[in-house]
Amino acid sequence: MTADRKPSVEDYMTREVATVSPDATVGEVARRIAESDGHSGFPVCDGRHVEGFVAARDLLLHDDGEPIFKIMTRDLLVAHPEMKLDDAARVILRSGIQRLPVVDDAGNLVGIISNADVIRSQIERATPGKVDKLMRTLENIHGVAAREERREIDLRALTPTQGKVYADELEGRKYELERGLAEPLVVVETPADCLLADGHHRVKAASDLGIETMDAYVIVIDEAVDIGMAKTAEKENLDAIADIEAVDYAHHPLIETTQRLQEQ
Repeated sequence: MTADRKPSVEDYMTREVATVSPDATVGEVARRIAESDGHSGFPVCDGRHVEGFVAARDLLLHDDGEPIFKIMTRDLLVAHPEMKLDDAARVILRSGIQRLPVVDDAGNLVGIISNADVIRSQIERATPGKVDKLMRTLENIHGVAAREERREIDLRALTPTQGKVYADELEGRKYELERGLAEPLVVVETPADCLLADGHHRVKAASDLGIETMDAYVIVIDEAVDIGMAKTAEKENLDAIADIEAVDYAHHPLIETTQRLQEQ
């Protein structure tokens, strides 16, 4: 993955996926779940083609000899490997599912992405490199000197530069904050303002949780300078975290259901 490309599902998905056949029985699948290390269900595949999903709860109240194709969930959300990881995270959080099967254009299983994979991706992101790139860009565009600091920032001092965040992604950010896993913010500090460059979901989630300060990479510019981010904040009337609107996420074009794939 290059530095300029946002991570996609294929960068973090698990490629080796345990599956079951549609002809497997309830008893066989129940034993596999009981003997597995943490599996609570399996994609149901005919060859490599995804037909549905069977979870442990689906097995309840069915005879051991019942075939899985009769009880599996057929209308299953599946993602494409080229889907942006952030978008997959929103779908996972919005739907409340634990794992999202990943299929290619032919509907064949190529991997699975879980909520744990999404959290891992957030922790692993190379924020210092992103900060350095932003700092050099600001220096080149505005002809000023800048320096980087790492410190706690009072959230009440921040001016947002993004007016909207996704409501469902806030749940993931709250999960990270409550477990001490959140990535630092990226802030640009000038004599006139303290602009939030990266981390709008995180500060909105922190505000909802009553958190007052957060760890941040701070790009400090001691000279007065007219930064484009400040113009964006002014144009959208953004003065405080409370001005950031949480919106629902629309259906993503790279999300399908197994039912629709079968119809195609």
